[in-house]
Amino acid sequence: MRRPALAFLLAATTALTLALAVPSRAAEEAVVIPPPAMDAAPASGIQTAVLAGGCFWGVQGVFQHTAGVLNAISGYAGGTKATADYQSVSSGRTGHAEAVEIKYDPKKISYGKILQIYFSVVHDPTQLNRQGPDVGPQYRSAIFVSSDEQKKVAEAYIAQLNGAKVFKKPIVTKVGALEAFYPAEAYHQDYLTLHPNQPYIAYNDIPKVENLKKLFADNYIEKPTLVNAGKATN
Repeated sequence: MRRPALAFLLAATTALTLALAVPSRAAEEAVVIPPPAMDAAPASGIQTAVLAGGCFWGVQGVFQHTAGVLNAISGYAGGTKATADYQSVSSGRTGHAEAVEIKYDPKKISYGKILQIYFSVVHDPTQLNRQGPDVGPQYRSAIFVSSDEQKKVAEAYIAQLNGAKVFKKPIVTKVGALEAFYPAEAYHQDYLTLHPNQPYIAYNDIPKVENLKKLFADNYIEKPTLVNAGKATN
């Protein structure tokens, strides 16, 4: 949502204060979690995954640096088209989650590997209806599936991680059917790449990309795949 300059400054100051007061998992030392014991069968053609894990700026930024991902778009999932805009979604009453649609080449990266990255470096799946400083159901942890196979892989992986007690608390990530995905406003796209020094990004999201590079070196690309203005570079 475009805000007046003063309101935006106040919001940014508040967000930074909260970010420093409530450290996100990205600011902590991340570790690689076990890969899924069950993965999707090899497929031909471009595949799609839709994931929600807090503010979509960081989620998009991580997957724009992931090899095999052809496009990652910030947007909204879980609600209707009528309320798929930032101002409405920010109310927390639309049913939407800030989400990212990931188009990927299954010959280069599997659905399971995408989920492993998602649970390892993208967000903390044990936080209910929040991520770090961001609070509300629009920031929930959710996997929106488009096939029975995706559903089985995602649910089996969550059960595997919970059973192994990989995290100190149970995973709260919800797995549900993808009804529709609505791209977010243009000014939200490529936000991490375009604003790396913005305080919120620098503190909460740049560490996620750094953890991707450190922990998933074989899946990391330095030059991100961008959405806007025909800047795709992958």
